[in-house]
Amino acid sequence: MTETRPPVTSLYIHVPFCAAKCEYCAFFSEAAQGDLVNRYVAALGRELEIVAPELKPRTIFFGGGTPSLLNLAQWKTILQAMERLNLLGAEEFTIESNPATVSADKCKLLRDYGVNRVSMGVQSLDENLLDRLGRVHSREMVFKSYDTLRAAGFDNLNLDLMFAIPTQTMDIWRATLREAISMQSEHLSSYEVIYEDDTPLFHQLQAGEFAVDEELACAMYDELLATSTAAGFHQYEIANYARDNSAFRPPPSAIPSRACQHNLNYWRGGQFHGLGPSATGYVAGVRTKNWSNTQLYCEQLEKGKRAIESREELSPLRRAGETAAFGLRMNAGWNFAEFQQTTGFDLRSGWAAAIGELTAKGWGELTAENFRLSPRGLRFADAAAELFLR
Repeated sequence: MTETRPPVTSLYIHVPFCAAKCEYCAFFSEAAQGDLVNRYVAALGRELEIVAPELKPRTIFFGGGTPSLLNLAQWKTILQAMERLNLLGAEEFTIESNPATVSADKCKLLRDYGVNRVSMGVQSLDENLLDRLGRVHSREMVFKSYDTLRAAGFDNLNLDLMFAIPTQTMDIWRATLREAISMQSEHLSSYEVIYEDDTPLFHQLQAGEFAVDEELACAMYDELLATSTAAGFHQYEIANYARDNSAFRPPPSAIPSRACQHNLNYWRGGQFHGLGPSATGYVAGVRTKNWSNTQLYCEQLEKGKRAIESREELSPLRRAGETAAFGLRMNAGWNFAEFQQTTGFDLRSGWAAAIGELTAKGWGELTAENFRLSPRGLRFADAAAELFLR
């Protein structure tokens, strides 16, 4: 690391193992096999050693896959390596978990090493839909795991939910929302089912086993927004809702105090290191992607080198366009001065046509200091984002 380059403050680690592959999942994951998991843990330790000199983590996020699937000994090996490399002490340290793999012993170990946020993949509280999605947990496990996390002292929990699942009715969705909100988590993430290529759900759709009801999906999104807002959550990004602990109610464009700080860094164009099979990183204008193959990942690191499949140096203009697009997923949109400070470009002049088109359609809201998507525009944020990409 050169003396002038500030340390990277955001670290993502991908744990590729799952008990079973879910019907909708397009992330890189595979069944856990004891020998390969232990080999991965050792390889991850080597990758951490390589990047540690460039890191001073303010946020850490273990995603997957199912990070909570790792056993106590494997977690201890990873966390002790991070401690040795002076990588602990992050303000926000998140681990994704499946309700079927939460235990009191594991929770205590994670808390002892500074993990302070858990994101639990609930997806649904309807038994039939959990089966439909190929989830390995039951609704009962959700409540039990939640209580275990609270008893271990976790006071920052996220629940992941999905809507527009095939055969899901509005009544079932309302019941799931009602129950999830009654659990009093600090954060909700809720995503519409996406039919990714090469997933069982996509092939079932192609085979005509069910049809997509866009009108129902839109109504479910509206129900999510209305119900979560009424319960004290603040939407700060299309799929993310958080509580706010500040004394005064924040304005609609403000970021609530319980927002996920790690994800905010992505949406604001910040740097981050990505470790583990298939993980992407962005440091000093260069995007990297690790091999989506756990065995190859391990082999490369056993030879003492990063398991990077591709490196891409982005032009400043292209990076600014991506930063604009990602940032507009947030309710706050972009403050022009902040965008210029982040990217070196003026959003108003560089993307005047896109701003004009979205504003004219009622998808964008423009002020002297700020541009953001309207509530309707947020519903179609992916289409809006295309206008900003260069």
